[in-house]
Order: sequence, then C-alpha cells, then structure tokens
Amino acid sequence: MKLHHFILLLAASLFSTACGGGGTSKTTPPATMYTIGGTVSGLAGTGLVLQNNGGSNLPVSADTTKFAFPNAVPSGTSYKIAVMTQPSNPTQSCVVTGGSGTVNGNVTSASVACTTATYSVGGSITGLVGTGLVLQDNSSDNLAVSANATGFTFATAVASTGGFKVSVMTQPSNPTQNCVVTGGSGTVNADVKSVSVACTTTKYTVGGTITGLAGTGLVLQDNGGDSFTAAQGASGFTFATAVDGGVGYKVSVLTQPTNPTQSCSVTGASGTSNVDVTTVLVTCSNISQWTWVNGPIADDQSGVYGVLGTADTTNIPGARYWGSSWTDSNGKFWLFGGYGYDSIGTVADVNDLWQGSYDSTGQWNWTWVGGSNLSGAAGAYGTLGVADAANMPGARDSASTWTDSSGNVYLFGGHGYDSTRTADNLNDLWKYSAGQWTWVSGANVVNQQGTYGTQGTADPGNTPGARYSATSWTDKQGNFWLFGGMGYDSTGTIGYLNDLWKGGYNSSGQWTWTWAAGSNVANTKGTYGTRGVASPSNAPGARYLSSNWMDKQGNLWLFGGYGTDSVGDTATLSDLWEFNVTSGEWTSMGGLQTAGATGVYGTLGVPDPANIPGSRKGAVTWADSNGNSWLFGGIGFDSTGTAGELNDLWEYNPTTGYWTWQSGSNLVGSAGDHGTLGVGSLTTAPGARGGSPNWIDAAGNLWMFGGNGPISGVNGSFSDLWKYVP
Repeated sequence: MKLHHFILLLAASLFSTACGGGGTSKTTPPATMYTIGGTVSGLAGTGLVLQNNGGSNLPVSADTTKFAFPNAVPSGTSYKIAVMTQPSNPTQSCVVTGGSGTVNGNVTSASVACTTATYSVGGSITGLVGTGLVLQDNSSDNLAVSANATGFTFATAVASTGGFKVSVMTQPSNPTQNCVVTGGSGTVNADVKSVSVACTTTKYTVGGTITGLAGTGLVLQDNGGDSFTAAQGASGFTFATAVDGGVGYKVSVLTQPTNPTQSCSVTGASGTSNVDVTTVLVTCSNISQWTWVNGPIADDQSGVYGVLGTADTTNIPGARYWGSSWTDSNGKFWLFGGYGYDSIGTVADVNDLWQGSYDSTGQWNWTWVGGSNLSGAAGAYGTLGVADAANMPGARDSASTWTDSSGNVYLFGGHGYDSTRTADNLNDLWKYSAGQWTWVSGANVVNQQGTYGTQGTADPGNTPGARYSATSWTDKQGNFWLFGGMGYDSTGTIGYLNDLWKGGYNSSGQWTWTWAAGSNVANTKGTYGTRGVASPSNAPGARYLSSNWMDKQGNLWLFGGYGTDSVGDTATLSDLWEFNVTSGEWTSMGGLQTAGATGVYGTLGVPDPANIPGSRKGAVTWADSNGNSWLFGGIGFDSTGTAGELNDLWEYNPTTGYWTWQSGSNLVGSAGDHGTLGVGSLTTAPGARGGSPNWIDAAGNLWMFGGNGPISGVNGSFSDLWKYVP
C-alpha cells in the first residue's frame, strides 16, 4: 500500500510541474555547438596530425585542403590548434596560423601551411686540373666547376624523398680530362655529400717522321724536357712521355747529328694535343761543309809521281786545270790530263792518268796509273777499235768524258796533241777499260770539221767536229750526250757551237753518232721561247765551258758558259736550260737571256725567286740525292758586276725553281781558307777558282781537285783536293 501511495504522489507531482503548477518554476534550453577547422595548403606528405587544446586529435590525409575537428564545442569555448605530428613521405613542415581564439561561431579561419623539406646535393672531386667541367643533376641543374676544385654542391636543392642523378655534362679541357661519377644517384632524405667525381687526364703521344738522317747523335726534345735520341738512319720518332690532352707540345732539336755533321730542322713543331700527334716532321741535311783532304796550299806545284802503279801518300798530281775526271764502279776517283805541271815543273798539256782513294788506314793515296810524267806527249792510237796496253791518248785539256754501266770510261776530244804531236783541237773518242785504252772513233789528227749527216739519224760516218770544253752527260739508257764547245762546225769554221749529239754502239757493235739538235754552223745565237715551255725551236746559244747535271727523271740540264746570247752578243752566260731526252726538246728554265749578268745573291742560306748566280764559265756542278743541283765557283761576275774567279756555292731546287747562296764569297778573288787538313769546318772553303776536275762519291758528296785561281792577287794552278758535304 505504501508503494501504491508513492506512485500516486509522484504522478501528482509531475503533473503539477508540467502544468505550471507551483507558480514560478521554468525549463533551460540546450546550448548551441560550433565546429573548429580551417584550410590546409601545400600538404603532400602523409601522417599529418592536428590537435586542439592538447586533446582532440585530427589525422589529415595528403592533398587535403580543408579540415574540421569532429567534436563541436559551445560558444565561448577557447580553442588552440597545433601540429601534433608533421607529415612525411615527403618530409614536410606544417605551420598553423590563426589557430587559437574563442568560439563565437564555426571556426574556419585557421590556416595550416605545409612546406616540403629540401636537401642539397654535392660531393667530392679528385684529380681535376682542367677547365670547363660541367656537372648536371637530374638532367637540368647545371653546375660549372672550376679547375682544381675538390668539392661541389648544386645550387638547386632537391625535395625530400626526391631522386637525384648526378652526371657529367661537359668534360674538362686544357688539359683534356675524363671525369667519372660514383654514387651519383639515389633518394634525398638528408643533405647528400657522398657523390664522388674522379677526373683523370687524357694523355697523347707526340711523334712524327724523320727524313735525311745520316749522322749519329740527333737528340730531339719536347717541351724543353722530354728527350728522344734518334738512331742513325731513323725514319720516325715518338717521345716516351705522353702529353696531357689539350696541353701544348713543342718539339725542338737539342743536339744536331754528327758523322756526318748535319743540320736538322723541325716542321709542325708545336700545337695542342687532342689526339696522338704523328705530324711533326724532322728534316735533316748535311751541313754545307768543306774539308781540305789532300795536297798543298801553295799553287803551281810540280807532280810527285812515285812508282808507276804504286799508291803512296806522298804522290800527288801536279797542279792543273781543265783535267778530265770520273768515278769507277768501285767508287775510286780517276784523273786524266789537263793543263798543268808535270814532274819537272813544265807547264803544258799532260796525259798522265791517276787513281785516288783512301787506304786501309784512312789516308789519301794517289796512284800514277798510266801516261807520261812529262807534258806534251803525242797520242799513241794503235789500231782503230783494238785495245792495247801501248795505246794512250795524247796530252790534252778540256776533254769530255762519260762512264758506261760497266764502269768503262770514254773520253772525247779536247785541246791537245794528236798522233803527230801537233797541238790543237781534237775529235778522237777513246775507251778505257781493264787498264787499256782503245781508239774508238774520230780522227787521230787535229782540227777536223764535223760530219753531221741527217739530223736524228745515227750513222757510223757521223762525227762531231774537233772541239774542247764541250758539255757531256750519260742518260738513264746509257746513251752519251755531247753539247757545244769551242771547235769546228760542218763548214770547217771554228767558233762556239750549240750542236747536240748522241753517241752509242749500234746493233753491229759499231760506234755511231747522231746529230740530235742544234745548229751545224758555229756562233748561233740562242732561241729561248717562253720560259718553262718546251719547244722544238728552242735552243741554247753556242757556247763552251758550260756546267751540267742530270736530274732524277733523266733529263739533261745546262747552266751558263761562254758564248752567244739571245741577241748574238758573246760573253759569259747565266741562262738555265733543260733538255728532255724523250721529246728531244729544250726548255729555258731561268737566268737571263743576255750575257754578262751580275749575281743576285740575296741572303746567305735563304732561297729566293730573285736569286741568280752571276754569269760564269768553268764552274763545278753536280746533282745531290734529293734531286737538287749545286754549283761552285768558275770564272764570272760577282754581286758587284766585277769579273774574275769565284768561290761561291749555290743550290738549285728544280721543284721551286729557286737558287740559294749557300757558302763562299759574293765577291771575286776570295783566297778561301784551307783550315786544318782533314777537318771539316763551316769557315773552311776553297779559294776562288775555275776549271777544277771533280767527282761525286756514293754518298752524294762532291770532291774537287785543283783548278786555276788567284793567290795573293796572282792567278796560279792548284793541286789541293777538297770534299764538300751538301
């Protein structure tokens, strides 16, 4: 019953309250709730957690741009938003702005700004000495690195967790180097300092070609330090020390070769090495050097004959000029006749035959081989075409000679004594072989006129007229050629000649002469045509005492002499001619077309198109192994136009057409300098002279005996022997 009464009372009470019973009683409405949030910018990572008032946590996803805490709060509630956990992957730093205050409504003004962390990329460099190295990160960020740098850092940092990839964009130069990157790629989580760039220098060899090296002791040097010693005859070289790429090289001659003394020059000596250098050219040539080998300094010496057939260091041919000379197949020198001194000091034409060579001890020996030791000997002709020990050409000067492929010598004409001991111009042809002379053709008496026959047709009945100081060559086919001289033409007139003859045996074994070119009458002037252009109408003017040589192509060359020029004047000449044995045509190659030219010397040792030896006769000429031609002395005009004996030495290059004054004086009458017997010297030189017999040895060196020239202002004849190394 009590429970019943309690329930009734409670119900009554509730009813009374609901109906306003009780007078002043009133119900309170619930509070309004507000959210707290804002914006998010720059969020790329994951794991961001925001917190409000140190308790309510809100995880925020990547790329979110707005946020709101889930629990609403009533107005008047304080709020304070903070970052509880920063985002990662990538690592970021988020900062809250406007994150605190009192709630008066929904809060949307809080701002969370996130920035991604960045890290520098760099590392170490070793071995860098060149310039121009450029590194690159991620194919875009370029970094120029200075020479000798030991470290690097790219200017653009990389975002956290971003990749880096370091490479070499441009390799260094000066010197050329090759740089390699190690540890160059990865993911950034902190400053990268572990990339390694190792640079090594690219090296190149330096070398080239050597030409003409005959001596020993040549030492080349690169950049003033690295030396290379070239062996005798070497044709190439490479320095042992390679040169850094991009760095210069400079090749020079440290020591010139000797034995023989040579001068070597370097072409293409310097440059920058970016590949192996093989283009340096070292050209060696024998120094222009004279050596007095044998014989007295004094002039006008009698011959010392010794015992016939016996070599002796005390033997010496008498002083002479216009003698005949040749070299046999064994390299020995032969000398016949000339105008000079016999054994008793008589001056006249001689017919002594000498052989000269070094003995086993290195001393020079002359051997009197045949002929008389007295001047004025008549010719002993014997039977035409029959060799005999008793045969002997008469004493003579200014004869012409040839040597055949078997080493036999042929001697033609000159001025001297015939079979009756009458002295005048000769046209006899002799052969010397195996120690015996054979009268081959021509007359055994003096002053015979020429029998020319038909031009271009060989005939045993043809024969050049008697003459002296003609010019002779032997071509590559073994034919003998004879040009000009002073003598008799087809009419019996004596004068200067310009006829060209070719001689040789026919298929029947008969000697035949062929009148090949030029005039059959004396004193014909020159027809020069156009310089450098061959023509059948071209022809040198009539002359004697010309100088001659044969080039590598087998063509015949002629320089100067005494005779008629283009206008018919007679004097010494300076014109240069080439005869092509195949076409049979002459070409004017240089010099003046008029006689009496003054020498134009230029600078010693320097080729120049304006250079030209003065007009002259009786000079010595020869061709060297390089195809260049050399001319020494003679009787002619110096640099001032003064006439006399000369001792100037010239070199002619047929490729350029230039003359070079190589040594000797540019004035007539030089006394020269014998120096020390057997010792070559750059200051040693023969005195001025003309008419010297001469030889060429197997090495291409010139040997010269005697001649005629001034000593102390008075002309005399010489018996000294000289060697010249071109």
